[in-house]
Amino acid sequence: MQKELENLKKEIFTQLKEVKKEGEEISKEVLRDLEVKFLGRKGELSRVLRGIKDLSDQGKKEIGKLANEIKQEVQIEFRNIKNIFLGEGRDDEFIDVSLPGEEAQKGHLHPLTLVQNELIDLFRSMGFMILDGPELESDYYCFEALNIPAYHPARDMQDTFYIDAKNKDGEYDLVMRTQTSPVQVRGMQKYGAPIRCIVPGRTFRCEATDACHEHTFHQVEGLMVDKNISIANFKAVLAEMFSGIFKKDVKIRLRPGYFPFVEPGFETDISCTICEGVGCSSCKHSGWLEIGGSGMVHPNVLRAGNVDPDKFSGFAFGFGIERIAMMKYGIKDIRLFQGGDLRFLEQF
Repeated sequence: MQKELENLKKEIFTQLKEVKKEGEEISKEVLRDLEVKFLGRKGELSRVLRGIKDLSDQGKKEIGKLANEIKQEVQIEFRNIKNIFLGEGRDDEFIDVSLPGEEAQKGHLHPLTLVQNELIDLFRSMGFMILDGPELESDYYCFEALNIPAYHPARDMQDTFYIDAKNKDGEYDLVMRTQTSPVQVRGMQKYGAPIRCIVPGRTFRCEATDACHEHTFHQVEGLMVDKNISIANFKAVLAEMFSGIFKKDVKIRLRPGYFPFVEPGFETDISCTICEGVGCSSCKHSGWLEIGGSGMVHPNVLRAGNVDPDKFSGFAFGFGIERIAMMKYGIKDIRLFQGGDLRFLEQF
């Protein structure tokens, strides 16, 4: 193999010598073809090196060293030819310093990131932890631990993306999380009670899109568990949250709603800040925009988090960050957030 490498080196330098005779007529294409032929992944040098695996340990060491030296010599020769005959790498190129420079465009944060950061700052000021969890979740944490067993019809409310892959136990139970609620249970299991936390993150649902629905969206999950927690505590936190985000008093409406993981459960609405309660496409002409579900944590969810429901109670909520951003910035279509239209994004 040593002789084969030396012969290949000789052949490469012979062809490069012929190329240099052409002088200024050398083209980039000719050099590129030679580089691919000799140094490419499927080139002659790579073909020879594939045989190293069959050598002894000592042979691998000697031939490997020789091959690296030859490769470096060949690469240097290619670089010299490019510099001399093609002008690549020259530093004597004339630059007109009087020409105006190109303005570098500054990046900026996405509107959803701006709102999420505000929410994090708000809840931190109230003593809440910021938690995170996996977007690819197990069926147990996404449904079972949230009081939604496999036979329960409430699963039909959340058509999700099931993953065609087995878990470590050989079962098909992996889903793209439909909500950030699984981190409620994960948080209680890790930190116990009392606990105050929020979980901002991305969620997924298999549903049709329109002006106020998306298949990929963001939520902020909130959880407070302690002794003697009531709906009054929840309403106080809610008022602090919305007044902090919108910098003004916002009307809040709690409607009875069914969610398996809370009892009682509420649909949480705020007055539409786009139409000021008159009615528009974003609020389905009702004057109210649904922000998300909420309620008092179900005893079964507390038990899944290893918390005794006879000693502790708590509230939980899951609000759409897109919905909050729509209200804050007067955005009428939720699909704009994921559309990638720079005309929209550059306004923030």
